[in-house]
Amino acid sequence: MQLVVARIGRAHGIKGEVTVEVRTDEPELRLGPGAVLATDPASAGPLTIATGRVHSGRLLLRFEGVHDRTGAETLRNTLLIADVDPEELPEGEDEYYDHQLIDLDVVTEDGEPVGRITEISHLPTQDLFVVERPDGTEVFVPFVEEIVTEIDLEEQRAVIDPPPGLIDDRAEVASSRDADGTGDAAETGDDA
Repeated sequence: MQLVVARIGRAHGIKGEVTVEVRTDEPELRLGPGAVLATDPASAGPLTIATGRVHSGRLLLRFEGVHDRTGAETLRNTLLIADVDPEELPEGEDEYYDHQLIDLDVVTEDGEPVGRITEISHLPTQDLFVVERPDGTEVFVPFVEEIVTEIDLEEQRAVIDPPPGLIDDRAEVASSRDADGTGDAAETGDDA
């Protein structure tokens, strides 16, 4: 099975290094020196990692055969793809590969069907499940333990406890005003 593990960013310096947007929780395993990665577009690869280092919080890679900035720039926006055994599991107990989560049925804790996971969106702050509803619409479910309470790979389902408004139209609006519109300010007792 092939998994996208990174996207190449812009060139860094003049010796062929590139910045990389990491898309794996195991960069030391997937993006280490000597790793041979397929690419999308396929015409850019395969690429073999020659060196890797962290600079100012960003991973920089240099590939065999790429020795200057011009060569590095031609790789910009290329996806790096690793071959992974489909039976391989992440090291952490509550960690999952995207392919394990795609197509899981999503249900509420009450057992109400919500839809099916069609995509995992990896954002800087959190991951989101893109869930296709039975009517064809999509809903985005943050992949955080407060909302996704259980992943059951044997039953092929994800159980969620959504806050109001996440999967329905019953959003609660917080307000500092009472229903009668007088607000919640304390009375002073002055008759000024």
